[in-house]
Amino acid sequence: MQESLTISGENDWRDPFIRYFKEGRLPENKSTASQISRRALRYAFVNDTLYRRSFNQMWLRCLGPDESQKVLSEVHEGLCGAHQSGPKMKIKIKRMGYYWPRMILDCIDHAKKCHQCQVHGDIMHRPPNPLHPTVASWPFESWGTDIIGPIEPPSSLGHRFILAATDYFSKWAEAIPLREVKLDNVMKFFRDNIVYHFGVPRQIISDNGTAFKSIKIYRFIEHHMLDWSYSSIYNPRANGLAEAFNKTLVKLLKKILSKNKREWHDKLTEALWVYRTTYKTATQATPYSLVFEIEAILPLEVELSSLRIAIQYELAKEENDILRLEELEALDEV
Repeated sequence: MQESLTISGENDWRDPFIRYFKEGRLPENKSTASQISRRALRYAFVNDTLYRRSFNQMWLRCLGPDESQKVLSEVHEGLCGAHQSGPKMKIKIKRMGYYWPRMILDCIDHAKKCHQCQVHGDIMHRPPNPLHPTVASWPFESWGTDIIGPIEPPSSLGHRFILAATDYFSKWAEAIPLREVKLDNVMKFFRDNIVYHFGVPRQIISDNGTAFKSIKIYRFIEHHMLDWSYSSIYNPRANGLAEAFNKTLVKLLKKILSKNKREWHDKLTEALWVYRTTYKTATQATPYSLVFEIEAILPLEVELSSLRIAIQYELAKEENDILRLEELEALDEV
């Protein structure tokens, strides 16, 4: 439900609540005063900052007009901006711990005005196909992998391909740029980016490309005792997660690279960061939170401290002092 509060003469919707908490004053208009006193039950004023309790009991920092515009720009096209639709922007902003009235309407309006979204937005050319789900029971159990390319024009450093892999459970993704699709590059990617970071998977799914079928790959499979499955030539959608990620990654890069399009290799890591911290409808969470059991701290949260950041900074000094005393005590016991 979208809350609406309009008070004549007020430039900032928070002012009546702040006056009520700081001075106990209500507007002279009885109807407006009744609204403020009733709605104040869901608000708190702590350290000169107004917070609102959401329906899921999460406390959200209340933002004024200037702050809300900054959040809209940063979430949509900033460092971690995924150029999402209005409703998805609203979900991300709320998960970051922010609130203001008419938030969903502002998000929709902001997304509609984005030139990059209009140019590179989704266009449905055909009806959806049946899903071919692969079920994973724990993070990094199963990975779908694929190669994007050849990409024309190549990057300024000569990269023409992207080798990518996506975890079926958390939707976490890894990707690297390649000048050529060589077997050694593929092996190094799975060794360094998958096995050494996340452990040995139970299953890897790929297409029948020559880069995924060789004696060295078979030895890799045998050595790590994993199952490497190949999607059928007649049914490539059996590796649907990898295909879906490829499309998402390409769209993200196009939206991020409004200029210097041949520098996409330099923006690949940023695109991965955006993808990992973006809410996924299928999992009802971000890949980052499913992997680390906490949401990533984004640059915006440091500048406009959300409640969790404010609490952490408030407790940091006291906790550090206690930890140091405990460490000193432990040294005496050794």
